[in-house]
Order: sequence, then C-alpha cells, then structure tokens
Amino acid sequence: MAANILLIHSDQHRFDCVGVHGHPVIKTPVLDQLARDGADFTHAFTPSPICTPARASLLTGRWPTQHGVVSIPKTEIYRCVREDERLFWQELSDAGYQQALFGKWHNETPRDPSSYGVRYLPESDYTAWRAGQGLAPQPNSNGWFGEVDPHILTEQHRLAWEAREVSACMESFAAPKAPWMIRWDPSEPHLPNVIPAAIADMYPPETIPPWPSFADTLRDKPFIQSQQRRTWGVADWTWKEWSLVVSRYLAEITLMDEQIGKVLATLDRLGLRDSTLVIYTTDHGDYCGGHGQMDKHFNMYDDVVRVPLIMRWPGMIPAGVRRDDFVSHEIDLARTVVTVATNTCPDSFQGVDLVPVAKGEQGTGRRDVFAQFQGAQFGLYSQRMLRDSRWKYVWNLTDVDELYDLEADPGELTNLASHPDYGNELSRLRRQLTAWLESISDPLLNEFTRVQLHRIGVKP
Repeated sequence: MAANILLIHSDQHRFDCVGVHGHPVIKTPVLDQLARDGADFTHAFTPSPICTPARASLLTGRWPTQHGVVSIPKTEIYRCVREDERLFWQELSDAGYQQALFGKWHNETPRDPSSYGVRYLPESDYTAWRAGQGLAPQPNSNGWFGEVDPHILTEQHRLAWEAREVSACMESFAAPKAPWMIRWDPSEPHLPNVIPAAIADMYPPETIPPWPSFADTLRDKPFIQSQQRRTWGVADWTWKEWSLVVSRYLAEITLMDEQIGKVLATLDRLGLRDSTLVIYTTDHGDYCGGHGQMDKHFNMYDDVVRVPLIMRWPGMIPAGVRRDDFVSHEIDLARTVVTVATNTCPDSFQGVDLVPVAKGEQGTGRRDVFAQFQGAQFGLYSQRMLRDSRWKYVWNLTDVDELYDLEADPGELTNLASHPDYGNELSRLRRQLTAWLESISDPLLNEFTRVQLHRIGVKP
C-alpha cells in the first residue's frame, strides 16, 4: 500500500519559533518531538515570502515567474495559476489518492480545491460554526496587532475546530483502505493573533528577549524598509510595544502545537503512524518586530524567508537527523509528495525529492537557495535573493542592493553591498544569481536589467 501523507502547512511561522531551533522561551513540545522522530531541515527557505505565490509553488513545483502567481489577491498584479499548469492534486488523484484540504486556500488556483477532486473545508466555515455555538464574532478592536478573546475557550478556537475536522477526515479516509493525502493549512500564526484568555499570560512580554535583528537602524538599507515602518505606524516602537505583539504570536504557536498533537494522536490511534509521511512547515516567516518591521513585504531577511520544515516517516526517514542542506521548501515538497505517492514526477516540477536528502544520500541536497518577490498590497517592487551558508545577496532593481556576511552578522544588520572590500564577493554572487535567473527563464533578467545587474558599483 502506498504511503499516506499528512501535510500541515501553517501561515507565517518563523524558523526560530520552534523549541528545538533555540528560541529561549517558546514551548512547542509536539513539533520538538516530531523533529526527534524524523528529520529537521535547518536551512529551508521559501521561494517567495508572501502567501499566494509560495502556495502556488507548493502545488506546481515551480517558481512564481513560471506558474504565474506573483502577488496576492486584491493587488494590481494578482493572477492565479495558469490553467495549463499541472498540480500535485491532479497527480495524486490519478494515483488513486483520497485528498482533502482544511483551512486556508489563498486563491492560488483558478477554481477552488473541490474542483480538483479535493474535499475542502474552508476556514470561513468556522464563522458559521462559531455562531452556531452562540459565540460572538472574533474581536478586532486592535486591528492587525492582535488581542485576547475573553469569551472563547481554547477548544473553541479555530485551530481546535480545524484539528477536530482533520481528525474526523482521517478516520473516514482510513475506512476505504485507499491511500490518502490530507493537507491542513491553518491561518495561524499569521497576524492578527487573537488568542483565548486562558493562554493570554503564557508568555509575559517582559520575559521575551528582542529578536537578534531588532536593533536594525536601517542605515544604508533600501528606503522602502523605513517606509514600511511608517506605513504600519510602528516607526517609533520600542521593544516594550513589540513584546506584547510577540507574546500573542508565541502563544498562538503553542496553541497550534497542542492541536497538532491531537491530530497526530488520532493518527496513532488509527494505527497509521508507520504508514504515514508527516510533514510540518509553513509558507513563510513573520517579522513580528524583527528589523522593526510588521508582517512581511519588500525584504528578504531570514525572519521571513527561512522556515521550519520537519518530516517524519518511520522506517523510511531516520529519526533524530538534522539536515543542513539548503531546501527550497515549497518547490521541493511538491516533488517529494508526488514522488512518494507515484514513484515518479512530471518534468515540470522543478524541485528535489527530500526523502533521499533526509537520508543523507550524497549529492541530493542544494548548496544554495533563491527567492523572488514582486510586490503586494503596498505596491510593486521586484527583488531576487541568493543565499548560501555564509552570504546573502539581494538584488533590488529600484534601490540599493544588499549584501550580508551571515557568519559575522547573523542578524543582517550591516549592508556591505557598497563596501569596496567586498567587491569580489559581490561580483561572484551576481554571476551566480544571473545563472539561476537564466536557468528558470526569469523575465526580470532582460537586455536592460542584465546590464544594470553587472554594472552596479562598477567605476567607469
């Protein structure tokens, strides 16, 4: 029998907000145990630090400029995946898989998931369920900055409701004895973090240390970064203001961790632990005060491009391994899921099968990673990123470029792009970025921008 696949794909979860990744106060015992039972990929990165393009890459195994989704809905350049793109839903359906999606679908496909044979429970159904329970609408007096819901119990939170629905689906899928793929996409911990009163004091703000990137002065950085602080109204915030927002963010992650534990307990109760590949990841990270920023957008810092990725598959993936290979997680997961289900994969899928990488098979991992950004609700802004084990280069076509030495400056505070001592390194990274842009036929690389990319910083 083919393996079942349980993919838990949250929204906006920072890499460093998992206990095993070293955060000094967060509690994620379920994810920590999942990492001990499987493989923890410590250098997984999103292909795009914004929801819809990243999620479309997960479905297609391709880069945003290839599948066509380069922004989010209600923006000036939004469009969904092209009709001729092959989705992993179609591959698994052809292989006889039962499929379901719970939670967030961000309009990345031309039709909703049910049109592709996927059982779909949208998160909007939670509003009706809440009304049926006699609960008031979720409070929103503090806007995107989150707050406490004083009337709701933990088991009435959307995360708990979705976890119950996922578990029920797992039970129904187990009966026909056909393999299944269940994808749970909670919107959490994406802002605003509205948490039950019972966990409001879980992380006292005064006990939370600032992010390593918080002290960023934005000196020699692109103008848009300081503009974003003003846009969100946080330009003058100290850590005292930010720590309350972070407190709610951490609490919601711990609540999510608890509900993931309930889903995994159902898997065990059904006797499906050994026959199921379990994957936990997210679409991208979250600033939540990192670099003094809110949400994401217009930046390529690790706060938003680096993501948690954990895989457990007893008997197939060794337990307790930490893999430092670079992973383009949405693109690589697309190939991994299809390969696990069908033992093959269409040529259109660009990624790497992560099961051999998890096993440590030589020559299967990546040595560097790339990312794209085109714009969002605050306007258009093209960026491309290249990152390896030491260096990060960000090509900003309408502002100064960025270069960070991650060994000396893990918080990415000092931009070295204009420093004469790093000209050779900058040139090497630009050549490497050019080669990648050519390899994926990125339209951003053209006769005009190619000249710009290689003449920046060059004296006449």
